[in-house]
Amino acid sequence: MDPSNTTFKDFVIPIPGIVHSYDDIKQKEIYDYLTHIMKDDQQKKAYVIAFEHLGSSFNIYKSNGFKEWWKSHTQNK
Repeated sequence: MDPSNTTFKDFVIPIPGIVHSYDDIKQKEIYDYLTHIMKDDQQKKAYVIAFEHLGSSFNIYKSNGFKEWWKSHTQNK
């Protein structure tokens, strides 16, 4: 995915600034993960709480939610 087409601003949840420094592959994975959690209110709430409590130290790519999603996502391919 071309990063210019990865429109993180369309999400109604906060996005860590570090996401924009990741390579295209990581940005695509994060975009897909966020699209996935937007469908589940509980996951979305957990993400927002983690983001708010951890502040600038929050790293979506290293979060448990992302790791679990990535593991199940790659096993289904």
